[in-house]
Order: sequence, then structure tokens, then C-alpha cells
Amino acid sequence: MTDDRMQGDKLLCEIFKSSRKEEMYLYVDKRQGLAEVPEALLERFGKPVSTMTVILTPEKTLARAKASDVMAAIRDKGFYLQMPPAKDEYLLDLYRTPTEARY
Repeated sequence: MTDDRMQGDKLLCEIFKSSRKEEMYLYVDKRQGLAEVPEALLERFGKPVSTMTVILTPEKTLARAKASDVMAAIRDKGFYLQMPPAKDEYLLDLYRTPTEARY
């Protein structure tokens, strides 16, 4: 893109959470909105619920993604999809395996 919305090191980003999948988020350029997000993705994502608007810079700290990666994805594809975190295997094992401890 050659317009000025990505020229600086800042991007006004709107973050939507999925109404179908817990901890799934879509990051988009606030000015573009959801226009660049493929229809098939929106169908699986469910109704996007706006959670916040932030100014992204490459140095900004995000919980589960690098801001520079988010900005690059928005620049290239028009959106960044953050998937829910993987469940830790060892936590699942706590429920699967009976304990052998003797008291």
C-alpha cells in the first residue's frame, strides 16, 4: 500500500473479539474496518464485537503477539487473526492420568 496510513511507525488499530470462539481476536486498521477481512473468515469468527482501539507501534507490548507482526499482517492482508492459546499438555494430563501417590 502506498497510502499514508502505514507510512509512520504508528497504526490506529481496532480489535474485535469473536462471538463464537473464546480468546480469538481480529486486529484491523480502524479506518478500513472489516472491509479487508474475507467473508469465509467472518463466518467462522462469528459476530465481531469491538473491544478496543489502540495505537500500535513496533515497540508496543501486546499480550500474545508482537506489535510489528500485527502491523505487517494488517499491511499485507488487511487484518491479523489472533488464535486462542494452545492448552498446556501437562495440565490436560492432570485430568487424564490417575495419580499413583500413596498416602
